Amino acid sequence: MRVAVAAAVMAATVASAPVARAQVSGEARLSEAAEEQRDRAGEKADREEELYDRGTEALDEERWERAVEAFDAVARMGGSRADGGLYWKAYAQRRAGRPTDAMATLAELRKSAPQSRWLKEADSLEMEIRQGAGQHPSPERQPDEDLKLIALNALLTSNAEEAVPMLEKFLSSGASPRLRDRALFVLTQSGSARGRALVADIARGKIHPDMQRTAVKYLGLFGGEESRQTLSEIYASTTDTDVKKAVLQAFMTSGDKARVLAAARGEKSPEMRRAAIRQLGPMGAQPELWELYKTEATPEGKKDIIQALFVGGGGDRIAELARTETDPALRRTAVRTLGLLGSERTGPMLVSLYQSDHDPEVKREALRGLFIQNNAHALVQLARAEKDPALRSEIVKQLSLMGHSKEALDYLMEVLSK
Repeated sequence: MRVAVAAAVMAATVASAPVARAQVSGEARLSEAAEEQRDRAGEKADREEELYDRGTEALDEERWERAVEAFDAVARMGGSRADGGLYWKAYAQRRAGRPTDAMATLAELRKSAPQSRWLKEADSLEMEIRQGAGQHPSPERQPDEDLKLIALNALLTSNAEEAVPMLEKFLSSGASPRLRDRALFVLTQSGSARGRALVADIARGKIHPDMQRTAVKYLGLFGGEESRQTLSEIYASTTDTDVKKAVLQAFMTSGDKARVLAAARGEKSPEMRRAAIRQLGPMGAQPELWELYKTEATPEGKKDIIQALFVGGGGDRIAELARTETDPALRRTAVRTLGLLGSERTGPMLVSLYQSDHDPEVKREALRGLFIQNNAHALVQLARAEKDPALRSEIVKQLSLMGHSKEALDYLMEVLSK
């Protein structure tokens, strides 16, 4: 029985051998075909990348027609770079002076790749092409905020009288604050009489009150004497302190020192007078601030003038106050402010004040100033000469916080060795 079964199995194996060989042969052919297909796909991808690089190189060299040919070949291959190829083909066509062909290529890109990541760039390129042809884009018709901003910028070069109504409409729309701010910026620079009047109305708070301070700022940045006169009228007529401060800052931005000085001298409100004084600092109004200090009645106002002198770099004036001011608190303020100036310039002044002033608090302010300036050398010299144990202890304390200084460490070791 076992012999019969074995014979049957042997016969079946012999009979199935040709089928098995055929199956193996078929699988081999399929594997070879798949490998050939992969090879062809790899070769195509390599060719696509080569053409794309060639087109990019042509763009860098401003060889526009060569770039058009290379990117056209990339697009016709229909691979992963096809949509990018179409965009750059359109870009090169535009630079080659073929705007109509570029628009047709962009239309092909939108049709063949409606989800492409290049569509936003395509929209921007189309906008530039239309602008170059005198077709100024309408911001509200653009599909997203970035393109609206591009369109708003494009209006700067358009006919001002045509642009102003569009910008006026845009300001009244439900656009984001960022876009409305940009529209106001463009309107300020339009050069149109209607545009100037509209910005002035916003600055006066007649319309779009949420943009009043922005309009005031832009009048200071871009306006001439007419704008400064408008700002002066706004300052005189409003009771809103925030708007008044915005006007003062606009005067500072425009360099209108006379009007800021007039506010510093004539304002009845202490808050506004101090706000005007603070604006004089960055305007470099050192002589004017010095005259104001002589007539200022309040300690707070005098402190603001010292701060403004500091902002304007008036170290010599502050040093004079540190020496001559009879009010101890103001003299200390002047000494403290000197410490915030550079050590090369004011270090010797602080040392001189420490040595000559009899007010212990003034001395301490001078020490703090030298510490802020990292002037270990001056502090060590003062410590060696100081006879008052309390003041000497104060100097050593300052030096102990200057571990980065070798001179300070050497002196501390000297103290410890005694």
